[in-house]
Amino acid sequence: MTIVATSAPVAAPESSQSAISWGAILAGAAAASAASLCLFVLGSGLGFAAVSPWSNAGVAAGTFAVSAAIWLVIVQWLASALGGYVTGRLRTRWVGVHTDEVFFRDTAHGFLAWCVSTLIAALLVGSAVVGTVSTGVQATTSVLSGAAQGASQGAAQAAGNISDPSGYLVDTLFRPVSDQLPPTTPATNQGDVRTEAGRIVATSIANGEMTDADKAYLAQLIAARTGIPAADAEKRVNDMLAQVEAAKTKAKEAADAARKAATTTMLLGFVALLIGAFIAAVSAALAGKLRDEDVPSTT
Repeated sequence: MTIVATSAPVAAPESSQSAISWGAILAGAAAASAASLCLFVLGSGLGFAAVSPWSNAGVAAGTFAVSAAIWLVIVQWLASALGGYVTGRLRTRWVGVHTDEVFFRDTAHGFLAWCVSTLIAALLVGSAVVGTVSTGVQATTSVLSGAAQGASQGAAQAAGNISDPSGYLVDTLFRPVSDQLPPTTPATNQGDVRTEAGRIVATSIANGEMTDADKAYLAQLIAARTGIPAADAEKRVNDMLAQVEAAKTKAKEAADAARKAATTTMLLGFVALLIGAFIAAVSAALAGKLRDEDVPSTT
């Protein structure tokens, strides 16, 4: 009787070499961040050239937002491709590793390089936002301090200040007929009447509407000050309120357009980031394959 001895399979020893090449990842992330910075500077220059402060000149806000989002996709595509390729070519060669495992490691290296470069960009953007907020807080403090000092000068000066948003509307209410003051109204009371009317208009704008009592009283002040009939004074009040509502509507339309543009930019920016992660992983896998093929034979 013959006994055949069989040997149990011996597992391959675990390699002491790390599967992650952090040097290659950091190098790829640095290349991607630098490329992103250069492309963002180029995009900012093109954006400033496209917009214009003049009406009927330059691109619209919606077109600018879409163009900015498309440029973000291009930036992510090019920068991620460069970073992933640099990572794949500089990573440590793995000897005795299955090709499927090599492919996975290469894609993981490209993805990690994209992650590091994105975190670097987020830190830079965050520091810029913090600086902007700090500057805004300092400016607000200065404005509040100046406002507290100027409040003691009286409401009459505030009503005549060109920075008062209701100043022009109040001026239109008290424009006399044929540029002549009624002889029954002393000119010395002009400041007091305008101040009172200015408070009525400012309160109505803050509340969103003017009460019927305020409308009637304001029309009486206008009729007494300008000498026009009561019906014409009421028409001036209604015309002024119509201008206020038109300004509110225009502001809401501008805010809605800005909201839509921001939404479009954020959604396309999210898509751009996903594209960047995919491109970085694919570029690293391709570069790693090329690196392994370029290894000279030892025969």
